[in-house]
Amino acid sequence: MLTVTEPQTLGVDQKNNMPQDFQKQLDQLRRDFDSLNSEYYLNNFSSSKDENKYVRFNTRVKVPTVTAVATVCEIGELCVVSSTGKLYVCSAANTWTIVGTQT
Repeated sequence: MLTVTEPQTLGVDQKNNMPQDFQKQLDQLRRDFDSLNSEYYLNNFSSSKDENKYVRFNTRVKVPTVTAVATVCEIGELCVVSSTGKLYVCSAANTWTIVGTQT
Protein backbone atom coordinates (compact mmCIF):
# COMPACT_ATOMS: atom_id res chain seq x y z
CA MET A 1 0.00 0.00 0.00
CA LEU A 2 1.28 3.43 -0.92
CA THR A 3 1.75 5.93 1.89
CA VAL A 4 2.54 9.55 1.25
CA THR A 5 4.53 11.35 3.90
CA GLU A 6 5.32 15.00 4.29
CA PRO A 7 8.39 15.82 2.24
CA GLN A 8 11.63 16.54 4.02
CA THR A 9 14.24 18.69 2.39
CA LEU A 10 17.26 16.48 1.83
CA GLY A 11 18.90 18.45 -0.92
CA VAL A 12 18.50 18.76 -4.67
CA ASP A 13 19.05 15.97 -7.18
CA GLN A 14 21.49 17.51 -9.64
CA LYS A 15 20.31 15.31 -12.54
CA ASN A 16 16.59 16.16 -12.37
CA ASN A 17 16.85 19.43 -10.44
CA MET A 18 14.17 18.36 -7.95
CA PRO A 19 14.35 17.68 -4.24
CA GLN A 20 15.63 14.17 -3.56
CA ASP A 21 12.62 13.27 -1.41
CA PHE A 22 10.27 14.03 -4.30
CA GLN A 23 12.43 11.94 -6.61
CA LYS A 24 12.24 9.04 -4.14
CA GLN A 25 8.47 9.37 -3.91
CA LEU A 26 8.20 9.49 -7.69
CA ASP A 27 10.37 6.38 -8.02
CA GLN A 28 8.20 4.58 -5.45
CA LEU A 29 5.03 5.59 -7.30
CA ARG A 30 6.49 4.21 -10.54
CA ARG A 31 7.32 0.90 -8.83
CA ASP A 32 3.83 0.70 -7.31
CA PHE A 33 2.24 1.47 -10.66
CA ASP A 34 4.31 -1.18 -12.45
CA SER A 35 3.39 -3.71 -9.79
CA LEU A 36 -0.34 -2.94 -10.04
CA ASN A 37 -0.20 -2.93 -13.83
CA SER A 38 1.49 -6.34 -13.89
CA GLU A 39 -1.03 -7.74 -11.43
CA TYR A 40 -3.96 -6.39 -13.46
CA TYR A 41 -2.78 -7.99 -16.69
CA LEU A 42 -1.82 -11.22 -14.95
CA ASN A 43 -5.27 -11.61 -13.41
CA ASN A 44 -7.34 -10.42 -16.37
CA PHE A 45 -5.70 -11.89 -19.42
CA SER A 46 -4.82 -15.40 -18.38
CA SER A 47 -5.77 -18.07 -20.90
CA SER A 48 -7.59 -20.14 -18.30
CA LYS A 49 -10.05 -17.50 -17.11
CA ASP A 50 -13.64 -17.95 -18.29
CA GLU A 51 -16.22 -15.19 -18.26
CA ASN A 52 -19.95 -15.40 -18.81
CA LYS A 53 -20.70 -12.81 -21.45
CA TYR A 54 -23.66 -12.02 -23.60
CA VAL A 55 -23.04 -10.96 -27.17
CA ARG A 56 -25.38 -9.00 -29.37
CA PHE A 57 -24.63 -9.37 -33.05
CA ASN A 58 -25.50 -6.51 -35.39
CA THR A 59 -24.83 -8.71 -38.39
CA ARG A 60 -25.33 -12.34 -39.34
CA VAL A 61 -23.52 -15.17 -37.66
CA LYS A 62 -22.44 -17.82 -40.11
CA VAL A 63 -22.95 -21.31 -38.70
CA PRO A 64 -21.45 -24.31 -40.49
CA THR A 65 -23.87 -26.68 -42.20
CA VAL A 66 -23.08 -30.38 -41.79
CA THR A 67 -24.66 -33.63 -42.92
CA ALA A 68 -24.61 -35.02 -39.35
CA VAL A 69 -23.38 -33.73 -36.00
CA ALA A 70 -19.82 -34.68 -35.17
CA THR A 71 -19.09 -37.23 -32.47
CA VAL A 72 -16.54 -34.90 -30.88
CA CYS A 73 -17.30 -31.28 -29.98
CA GLU A 74 -16.23 -28.51 -27.65
CA ILE A 75 -18.71 -26.58 -25.54
CA GLY A 76 -20.16 -23.63 -27.44
CA GLU A 77 -19.74 -25.00 -30.97
CA LEU A 78 -22.72 -24.52 -33.30
CA CYS A 79 -23.82 -26.36 -36.41
CA VAL A 80 -26.87 -26.80 -38.62
CA VAL A 81 -27.76 -30.26 -39.91
CA SER A 82 -28.53 -29.85 -43.61
CA SER A 83 -31.17 -32.60 -43.87
CA THR A 84 -33.32 -31.21 -41.04
CA GLY A 85 -32.25 -27.55 -40.91
CA LYS A 86 -32.03 -27.75 -37.12
CA LEU A 87 -29.53 -25.75 -35.12
CA TYR A 88 -27.42 -27.64 -32.58
CA VAL A 89 -25.12 -26.40 -29.84
CA CYS A 90 -22.46 -28.43 -28.06
CA SER A 91 -23.76 -28.10 -24.48
CA ALA A 92 -21.19 -30.39 -22.84
CA ALA A 93 -18.11 -32.17 -24.08
CA ASN A 94 -19.19 -34.34 -27.02
CA THR A 95 -22.92 -33.66 -26.39
CA TRP A 96 -25.04 -31.91 -29.00
CA THR A 97 -28.37 -30.29 -28.02
CA ILE A 98 -31.06 -28.85 -30.30
CA VAL A 99 -31.40 -25.11 -29.75
CA GLY A 100 -34.88 -23.96 -28.74
CA THR A 101 -38.10 -25.68 -29.74
CA GLN A 102 -37.54 -26.30 -33.43
CA THR A 103 -40.02 -28.47 -35.29
